[in-house]
Amino acid sequence: MAGWREASGSRQGGDNASAGTPLAVDRNASMSTIRLGRVQPQAPGHRTVFCNDRDANYLAKYKGNAVSTTKYNVATFLPKGLYEQFRRVANLYFLTISCLSFTPVSPVSPITNVIPLSLVLFVSLVKEAFEDWKRLQNDMTINNSSVEILQEQRWESVPWKKLQVGDVVRVRQDGFFPADLLLLASTNPDGVCYTETANLDGETNLKIRKALEKTWDYVTPEKASEFKGEIHCEQPNNSLYTFTGNLILQKQTLPLGPNHILLRGCSLRNTEYIVGTVIFTGHETKVMMNAMNVPSKRSTLERKLDKVIATLFGVLLSMCLIGAIGSAVFVSNKYHYLELWINGDSQQFNPNNRFVVFVLSIFTLITLYSPIIPISLYVSIEMIKFIQSTKFINNDLRMYHHETNTPALARTSNLNEELGQVEYIFSDKTGTLTRNLMEFFKCSISGETYGTGVTEIEIGAAKRNGVNVKEVEKSSHAIREKGFNFDDARLMHGAWRNEPNPDMCKEFFRCLAICHTVLPEGEETPEKLRYQAASPDEAALVTAAKNFGFFFYRRTPTMIYVRESHVEKMGKVQDAAYEILNILEFNSTRKRQSVVCRYGDGRLVLYCKGADTVVYERLVGGNDELKKISREQLEQYGEAGLRTLCLAYRDLSPDMYESWNEKFIQAKSSLRDRERKLDEVAELIEKDLTLIGCTAIEDKLQEGVPACIETLSRAGIKIWVLTGDKLETAINIAYACKLINNDMKQFVISSETDEIRDVENRGDQVEIAQFIRETVKNDLHKYHEEAQSIIHGSSGQKLSLLIDGKCLMYALDPSLRSTLLSLSLSCSSVVCCRVSPLQKAQVTRLVRKGANKITLSIGDGANDVGMIQAAHVGVGISGLEGMQAVMASDFAIAQFRFLTDLLLVHGRWSYLRLCKVVSYFFYKNLTFTLTQFWYTFHTGYSGQRFYDDWFQSLYNVIFTALPVIIVGLLDKDVSASLSKKYPQLYKEGIDNAYFNWKVVGTLACFSVYQSVIVYNFAVASSTTGLTSAGKMLGLWDISTAAFTCLVITVNLRLLMMCNTVTRWHSISVGGSILAWFIFIFIYAVVFVNKGTYFTIYVLLGTAYFYLVIVLVPIVALLGDFLYQGVQRWFYPRDYQIVQEIHRHEPEAVGAGLLAVGNQLTPEEERRYAFALLPRERSKHTGFAFDSPGYESFFASQQGVTAPQKPWDVIRRASMRQKTKSPRASQS
Repeated sequence: MAGWREASGSRQGGDNASAGTPLAVDRNASMSTIRLGRVQPQAPGHRTVFCNDRDANYLAKYKGNAVSTTKYNVATFLPKGLYEQFRRVANLYFLTISCLSFTPVSPVSPITNVIPLSLVLFVSLVKEAFEDWKRLQNDMTINNSSVEILQEQRWESVPWKKLQVGDVVRVRQDGFFPADLLLLASTNPDGVCYTETANLDGETNLKIRKALEKTWDYVTPEKASEFKGEIHCEQPNNSLYTFTGNLILQKQTLPLGPNHILLRGCSLRNTEYIVGTVIFTGHETKVMMNAMNVPSKRSTLERKLDKVIATLFGVLLSMCLIGAIGSAVFVSNKYHYLELWINGDSQQFNPNNRFVVFVLSIFTLITLYSPIIPISLYVSIEMIKFIQSTKFINNDLRMYHHETNTPALARTSNLNEELGQVEYIFSDKTGTLTRNLMEFFKCSISGETYGTGVTEIEIGAAKRNGVNVKEVEKSSHAIREKGFNFDDARLMHGAWRNEPNPDMCKEFFRCLAICHTVLPEGEETPEKLRYQAASPDEAALVTAAKNFGFFFYRRTPTMIYVRESHVEKMGKVQDAAYEILNILEFNSTRKRQSVVCRYGDGRLVLYCKGADTVVYERLVGGNDELKKISREQLEQYGEAGLRTLCLAYRDLSPDMYESWNEKFIQAKSSLRDRERKLDEVAELIEKDLTLIGCTAIEDKLQEGVPACIETLSRAGIKIWVLTGDKLETAINIAYACKLINNDMKQFVISSETDEIRDVENRGDQVEIAQFIRETVKNDLHKYHEEAQSIIHGSSGQKLSLLIDGKCLMYALDPSLRSTLLSLSLSCSSVVCCRVSPLQKAQVTRLVRKGANKITLSIGDGANDVGMIQAAHVGVGISGLEGMQAVMASDFAIAQFRFLTDLLLVHGRWSYLRLCKVVSYFFYKNLTFTLTQFWYTFHTGYSGQRFYDDWFQSLYNVIFTALPVIIVGLLDKDVSASLSKKYPQLYKEGIDNAYFNWKVVGTLACFSVYQSVIVYNFAVASSTTGLTSAGKMLGLWDISTAAFTCLVITVNLRLLMMCNTVTRWHSISVGGSILAWFIFIFIYAVVFVNKGTYFTIYVLLGTAYFYLVIVLVPIVALLGDFLYQGVQRWFYPRDYQIVQEIHRHEPEAVGAGLLAVGNQLTPEEERRYAFALLPRERSKHTGFAFDSPGYESFFASQQGVTAPQKPWDVIRRASMRQKTKSPRASQS
């Protein structure tokens, strides 16, 4: 099924798409109406599927299961492909010019414009055809994959494409589901199966799916053939995590939810086989309905380039108007001897109709001056960006994380230079600034706190206050395993029985062991069992329960089994079974999870865990002292940087539960607004809770985060942290990261004030909303005035803003938004806590649109996708929360600290290089066109061409093409190490110092000057230069000499723009000039009927030509030389000062190569090299990557030394193996 993976990638929109991601930002929405979901509206009504009955489903005309992801077919390829190409304004412009060149008014041959345009279109169409052919092959692989379908009481193997809605199918272990299926039965007990959804969301942790109890028996083909159910469900939509429907079976209505559905593209794990019935097929499956492109992002440089091209077009029209007016004025009867209109047919030079002369001259001159807009610009830029991404960013050892074997990944090449202009970074906290390796660290039970450890944040906070705190040494009996870093003898090994509150301890441990959705995997022993959890927090809590003596070891859809120690008496171990009656699942709105369970003795209990804000609202009245103590402990845990949860329970009476359960089943069976109704029903039972205690989980900072943030701050980048954690936790993390410090003026806007709590205690929601809104408004205006006075004062104090999600909701109101933005932009750092995914995206869009600044968002989880897609540049962390953030991002890295290299090195270099490339294209084409323009004044404005058609055609394609690409790839002002040593150099990108109207205007002045020098020197030679035969030089002799001088001048001018001159620069420039001479030597003797025949040989016979090709470039470039000298000596840029400081220091690596400070050991280098090896099936052994010989075979091809294996030695005895060091990234 490798084809599935390949096809899935191609469908999901290449680098910029995140097909399996339900979170996406509507980029066209206003800031106040940002949507995180792109769920397509459902068609009216619902779908009815008759199971195991093709005839009944035939009338509904459901779509087949064959899929097609191709853009074209044989008939549509040419018209649709050309349409796509001509949607580009530049291509449309050159098409228009090419059409004009076929008219009589064109002074140039059609071949001049048609050849370059045809070449560009041919390359683009071949690329499109190749990509579409690969998509077609993937489609064929998928559509012809086999699946077992039930036919006449036996399983028959058929291709996927022949599957229909309502069919009953069997999928074996490790197989992929061919369509969206309803799970009927499984070979596992109680109808359970395990699925992997990596193809949808990148997550590799297993998900549990369960069949309805009524369908458990349909495992055998004989029994399955008796299944005649009817499914009423929602219409096809692209929401991956929701499903509403009912199964009508034997006159019973059974509710269906997402846990009963197996989505196409997922695979079956740890289950021999399952039986299911098809609900959605082909393009109506959820994965295919998600296969859409996220709107592509365009860099700021590209948008400015559009403006420059529009300006060039304006210059072109101005030149044409000047020439056309001159032509209309020049034509006169007094020039009758020129016989310009002797045939009477042509009106172009008819003095009796000057307006027609004017109009026709415009069209003539447009075709003549068309090279002012370079046709090869876009192709060159795309090529440069692609190589920068794939060869430099992806191969940089400094951004390779050897612990997880993860290199950096550029998922798009459109935004390389945008990395060099970022001014604002929006970062998630958990998993981005921290490691997302959760460890149970402390807890509180009935107001008593347990756990003796000291966190990194507490140590850092103590240091700020001048106190030295040493880490507490672990006791000898402390248990340490992944997810558990707790040390307190009072709770370990049954000692909790001696505590003053043993019954509450027991409830605490049972809540940890029962209230979750974790799946156990492996042998049912504490040492060998592994937990598959949706989040690291859940795994840590269940692991804690195990270490406290409540070992959760087995689960079925209706039961949880816990091995409890020391409950009855010390040392006694007993197995307890708890019947799970209802699960009220966690979501970002509820912020809590509850489980209703029945003990073996019939006791009914609801266990709840969640955020303190939502749990405290639902506690039973009274016991205020415990609530107060627990709240204080929660604040202490938050100040220590710990993640907190509150635990509570409620005993239920059977009558009350039965009454509530009826409503729950009713809500669960609803086809409309099921989620909302379930939340409303949950509110009925999640009340009058008894507080058990709270947990505190530590998530340590990633390595190098404080240093990275400090370096980025020095580079002029402002960093905002957007997190769902408590305010105290966020503040302490910000201190630990060096994001804020005691020298800063801190503005805090929080809803956790005594005044707001007093209003909330009165319970009037309208009053609460009005009071908070007024408080936020007053705080914003007060802090804004204070910030302005500090900024305009002389203290130079830095500012920081801290705001929580509840206040942010009101601050984002349209009436307060501008004040919030102004205050935020005045601050060096901003921390937003308790924010939702929607608010993260809104804040990002607020700065992007409101402040018009370049933004970058970085996160690691699904809740960060909206923020990542709302920013100019999205960076995903390859972390422990799945791959949704990576799949939605533009660039992926393994650690936050790698941002330093991504921005300060690759981003800055890419920006610098592409600015030079664009500027040079503008310069060289304007210089070329101006020489033709000056010639117009000597030809009576007639539109006579100065250069031969082929000269004009190949000027951009061959004679000046390669050097500019080399500069775009290899030029650098300072090394990578110096870029990080002097992060202030990055500010030039933020200020856009290298591509602005001043730069463009300066280049335009030099273009005018150099074109005048080239043209006038060449014209002067027509009167002073003589051939070896004593004759004057003719038009084509002069134009050939002028073109030779022009090619030499513009290529040498490129070398003057370079900060680094390598052998590749020299070869490309010398090769381009040599290519011109080779071309003209051949061209001048092949085309005997053209004016250029033998011109170069005539010129070589004159000493004047040698003088011209030496003197003209020197005089033409003299102005540039003087300008650059004066600028460097008297007005140096920052990077030039750094160059002077370090000019005597040798480069760490060869010229033109990325200065990689390789700190990796030989073993880590080898692992990095293996990470880059091709991930495909070996053609030599027929086995997958871990087959004998595969690693060492590909390693030898890549130049990586791999350990010899006995079975490999014989096979490769005749091969000569080279041993090289791993390649460094080039730049």
